[in-house]
Amino acid sequence: MSRGSVRSVMIALAWRQLTILRKNPSLFLPPMLFPLINFAAFAGGLSRLRHVPGFEFKGGYTSFQFVFVLLQSAAFGGVFTGFGIARDFESGFARRLLLAAPNRTGIVLGYAVAAVIRWTVTAAVLTVVALLAGMNVFGGPVDVFGMYALAFLINITGLLWACGVAMRFRTMQAGPVMQMPVFLILFFAPVYVPLALLTGWIETVATLNPITYVLEAVRSMLAGDEVHVALAFGLLIVLVGGFSLWALRGLRSAEAAG
Repeated sequence: MSRGSVRSVMIALAWRQLTILRKNPSLFLPPMLFPLINFAAFAGGLSRLRHVPGFEFKGGYTSFQFVFVLLQSAAFGGVFTGFGIARDFESGFARRLLLAAPNRTGIVLGYAVAAVIRWTVTAAVLTVVALLAGMNVFGGPVDVFGMYALAFLINITGLLWACGVAMRFRTMQAGPVMQMPVFLILFFAPVYVPLALLTGWIETVATLNPITYVLEAVRSMLAGDEVHVALAFGLLIVLVGGFSLWALRGLRSAEAAG
């Protein structure tokens, strides 16, 4: 199939998804409000944790929590797109799309483009709110770009995971399968305090959790004192590659199911 056919399917599907979101605010607002509520709860309600001995994050607690909520919004932005894929199968649209699309790879790319655009709006609003709340940014332009590049890769990883699940199960009842692993891997990272302050089993789990190093890399770039940046990019590139295969095999499963 030609590149043009892939691009046309991708653009048409992405446009359809964004049009649905525009016409149905009930589908768009929850993913927008969810990170804002979490940011208010974590950065505001838990702000006294900045006084814990050993908490030495340069940017302060608002900046510390902004990074987690940014990555959380990116991951769940991808997962929520997976819900849309499952909904398309239940309505019959996705099956008709599989029959009509000249290149099915463009289907995955179309959903991915819609996921990135939707998350970009959420990330922009979240950033503005965080700056108004007093977030400190000590990193330079390259650091800031790197922060959002890592969040972008998290968004793609979440989307590809959810896409693979949705295309295998083809029902909204698979929602918990899409959501729960992402929820657990995020919250078994150093969410409220740095890794050095964790103890017991949670320290062991957080140390083994790859998202911990992504979280620490983004926080370090925000503080202008980079650590684990190359490791974070390497981990996420591997995850994107692995979940790309997962999503494409899910697409083949949907094709075989008719």
